[in-house]
Amino acid sequence: MLRFLPDFILAPLMAVLLCLNVALWGGFVMVMSIPKLLLPIPAWRRLMTSIMEAGVRVWSVCNILLLRLGNRFELDIRGLDNTNPKGWYLIMANHLSWVDILVLFGVAGGRLPLPRFFLKYELIYIPFLGLGCWAMDMPFMRRYSTAYLKKHPERKGKDIEATAKACDKLKYHPSTMINFVEGTRFTAEKRARRNSPYQYLLPPKAAGIAYTLSAMGEQFDKVLDVTLAYPGSEGHIGRDAITGKLRRIVVDVEALPVTAEVRGDYFNDVDFKRRFQGWLNDRWAIKDRKLASLTESVSADSKVPAEQN
Repeated sequence: MLRFLPDFILAPLMAVLLCLNVALWGGFVMVMSIPKLLLPIPAWRRLMTSIMEAGVRVWSVCNILLLRLGNRFELDIRGLDNTNPKGWYLIMANHLSWVDILVLFGVAGGRLPLPRFFLKYELIYIPFLGLGCWAMDMPFMRRYSTAYLKKHPERKGKDIEATAKACDKLKYHPSTMINFVEGTRFTAEKRARRNSPYQYLLPPKAAGIAYTLSAMGEQFDKVLDVTLAYPGSEGHIGRDAITGKLRRIVVDVEALPVTAEVRGDYFNDVDFKRRFQGWLNDRWAIKDRKLASLTESVSADSKVPAEQN
């Protein structure tokens, strides 16, 4: 609808609209967090959380509508047919752009429970952000370094226990926990700097997702291996999203069982650590092949007009 506008008008307009959407529904969550904080009655807090979840879902729907307002794109979603909006899932996804967050929340819609993130415990002390994340029952995790555990062996395993306890608040609120396994957004420069063995991915970081499965493995129905792609916009996804040039979004989902192969003591069991890293590397190799196929199909399509001429 707004694609007729020139880039120098459309880009700031899209940025403002997306920011206003965040401010509106972020403000809603903040306001609803106050009565939740002041009245520590479990049933009341669960009610407030449900109301805030509804607000976040409206925010996520509005994000997709705003993207469509400025772009004409195909949203290609694969593999979500057998998911349950009242189930529990762990998403492990590649990370390409800030647009990923909008897409994952928007795709969840009525097909998946509300997405959430594991957060470092220190973030709880950040004004407004900490309160908002606490109000949404985002689990804050404590991690003890190897050096710390050598000095305090009695704390071994306590970080997992503390995180599992933090997750108890979510038992009334089925969730989809999101983990961007690469730890940062993919760029060609980062790929070269890290000597990545993959063409379209950074090497996966196993510790975070292994930690999540240790703390919450019993709750998850499936691990959702999500491959995000924006064919034709590689390297400038965010820019294309606000300048009306986004043409296709692919969300490829492969549901994996939560088995003993992916649950164990990653930090103290050397054999499990080796097996888990092998499993994750295999998944990343599959993901890289999917991204290669999508990228090559776009390259082939772009050559058709030239060949016909």
